[in-house]
Amino acid sequence: MRSLSSLVRTAAAGVAFAAMSVSAAHADTITGAGSTFIYPVLSQWAQGYSKATGTDVNYQAIGSGGGLKQLDAKTVTFAASDKPLSGDDLKSKGYVQWPMVAGAIVPVVNVTGIAAGDITLNGDVLAKIFMKKITKWNDPAILALNPNLKIGDQAITVVHRSDGSGTTFNFTDYLSKVSPEWKSEVGSSTEVKWPIGIGGKGNAGVAQYVQTVPGSIGYVEYAYATQNKLAYTKLVNANGKTVEPTGETFKAAAEGADYGSVPGYGLIMTNQPGDKSWPIMATTFVLTYAQPQDKAATSSALKFFDWVFKNGEADATKLDYLSMPESVAALIEKTWATEIKDSGAAVWPAM
Repeated sequence: MRSLSSLVRTAAAGVAFAAMSVSAAHADTITGAGSTFIYPVLSQWAQGYSKATGTDVNYQAIGSGGGLKQLDAKTVTFAASDKPLSGDDLKSKGYVQWPMVAGAIVPVVNVTGIAAGDITLNGDVLAKIFMKKITKWNDPAILALNPNLKIGDQAITVVHRSDGSGTTFNFTDYLSKVSPEWKSEVGSSTEVKWPIGIGGKGNAGVAQYVQTVPGSIGYVEYAYATQNKLAYTKLVNANGKTVEPTGETFKAAAEGADYGSVPGYGLIMTNQPGDKSWPIMATTFVLTYAQPQDKAATSSALKFFDWVFKNGEADATKLDYLSMPESVAALIEKTWATEIKDSGAAVWPAM
């Protein structure tokens, strides 16, 4: 697999995942934009789909906010966002939304002598770091969580997203749940007024800064941490247990997730209970038009996502994402059949 840095150059250029020129064998192209959180696995799905069907997926990983702006401007067939729209917003915009994949957000650090999993943080300390209230890695609050770890007097550099980001939404939603101070002073959104730090564009931009800036800390989707060999932290979860980011702790956090209980499936999965639960989980949602701008394009996009539901679990598991269970996928496809219509006629199942 290519490195994330090379993947990001491809995404930034806005080229299709597969070859990437449209030839006679690849006459169809599905267009989408948005979340960088989903990009590592979506790129794998798109490559597999192109080989299986001859249809390319041209997806621009420009952040959740950017993807929604492109959908609003009617320049793409679908958008991907890690912040779900509310039921009222979906109705007012004329969109249909569904969950595509879940994954984890992990704090990552570049601290002298610290490898992946060496250092433990909790929500309160994490919030204080991102609020400039803890500025050194040997702060007493950090040492209290890591009594056997030797950490030098290194200054902390905070790295955050510079663009409208669903990853930021879920990260700041978590901080708002664990820190009343963060909730009142900063809050939760795709873009917030950061008290401190430098901004990186996309998950890849944050990963690159952390990789190169000594003493830094940032937050990225887990695949960006592993593929860039970044040192992730452990976290103390809602049950007070120290957990490491693994497939097991991600699954524990997602157990019992009832997407169907929320309008537009808009479930937020941060700070879930459970001794083994990883505390910062996120779902990437796909959005398209309830009344398609182009029936054929929408039908092609739904065929791709149907293929992913049936064939994409192995790629998701390999990158430590969580696929939607068959029961949720079946519910989603019923939503496609009832809510996506062209001149009153259902677009799905596709002919």
